[in-house]
Amino acid sequence: MAFTFELLGVSPVIEFFNYQQKVSHHPSGTGVEYLASHKCTLDAFIESVETVSPKRGWELDQAVDTVVNFWLNNVEAVQHWKQRLNDAGKENLLIARLADFRDLQMEFERLMD
Repeated sequence: MAFTFELLGVSPVIEFFNYQQKVSHHPSGTGVEYLASHKCTLDAFIESVETVSPKRGWELDQAVDTVVNFWLNNVEAVQHWKQRLNDAGKENLLIARLADFRDLQMEFERLMD
């Protein structure tokens, strides 16, 4: 299983909470998970992955490696989102997406149809 990870943006806590509530009532069955953190740190997102992995049946080591590789190879993007999160204030979260690559590709193809 190949994973992809990307930092997507900053969102108010309540908006992300509402989105997660909506998704939990209508599960799509896709291998895409949206993660959030009050801090823009590698440790914070690894903790998020650790909570998602068991319920998805994902290989934890592979998922964590994907996040670590993103962090190491995208320093400028990480710094950008860290600054945006700081600018937004404490009532906001940094949102990221972790997905099984094939499932994300299928989701994008469905959107294009």
